[in-house]
Amino acid sequence: MTTAPDRLLRRLEWKLGRRLDGRLQGSYRTVWHGAGLDFTDLRAYTPEDDVRHIDWNVTARVDEPFVRLYTEDREMTAWLVIDRSASMRFGGGGGKDSTAADLAISIGRLISQGGNRVGAILFDNQSHKIIPPRTGRDQVLRLARDLTTNVAKKSDKTTDLAAMLNLAAATTSKRRSLVLVMSDFIGDPGWDRPLARLAHRHEVVVIRVVDPAELELPDLGLILVEDAETGEQLLVDTSDPLLRARLTEQVGTREREVAEAMRRAGVDPHRITTDQDMLATLVDMVRRSGRRPR
Repeated sequence: MTTAPDRLLRRLEWKLGRRLDGRLQGSYRTVWHGAGLDFTDLRAYTPEDDVRHIDWNVTARVDEPFVRLYTEDREMTAWLVIDRSASMRFGGGGGKDSTAADLAISIGRLISQGGNRVGAILFDNQSHKIIPPRTGRDQVLRLARDLTTNVAKKSDKTTDLAAMLNLAAATTSKRRSLVLVMSDFIGDPGWDRPLARLAHRHEVVVIRVVDPAELELPDLGLILVEDAETGEQLLVDTSDPLLRARLTEQVGTREREVAEAMRRAGVDPHRITTDQDMLATLVDMVRRSGRRPR
């Protein structure tokens, strides 16, 4: 009998095949490549190069920056680090967690088609689950099953994003990998340093999932709002212009703080809203990743 996770995976596979047809590179099925470890040559540094590949001994001898070249390993290990905290259940279209789940399953299937290994870290304040990286469709099906059955519980604390990123760093420390972090980044501050350390070790892609109502409060009159993380409730009049102006200012401050933290971490995040076409966003990510200097 066909299960709900299997039906979800089949639906996403069909959409993925139609939307990404012809956009990927040759017979290799993803633009995200592995990181080879075999040194092959040296060449002069250019502004597009990763400074981590500079050979400082050669640079000191010739008084000109040189970078090390490596044989690229086509096999890759990818980790999906997914925020499963209570705040991710907020939003239309099934919530931010539903958007993140669909995107994670699609990316997992896309990467696994090249014979690459995919693992996942599902995190919330109460618990976390680590799915060891493996290849094949069955692995993506397991990810789909866990993402569609596990439900985060309310907590009296906001999400500890630093703990999530530190867990990701500890779990992925054995081999340089592609790490995709999916979160709304609603949580305790101070996560920029763990994110920077993760990005120093791995190729990190950050996907920030937000709901339009978090950016602009709709005018719905008198409503009861609830903090998704703590369960605290408050009665507010959304038609009050002063309230709306104050919330707009707070949203602007929060967005600037998140953007600044991403900048400090050295990460250029992708942002997806729950009302966007998820696969169109994935196509854009593939296109942008293909243009990014390696």
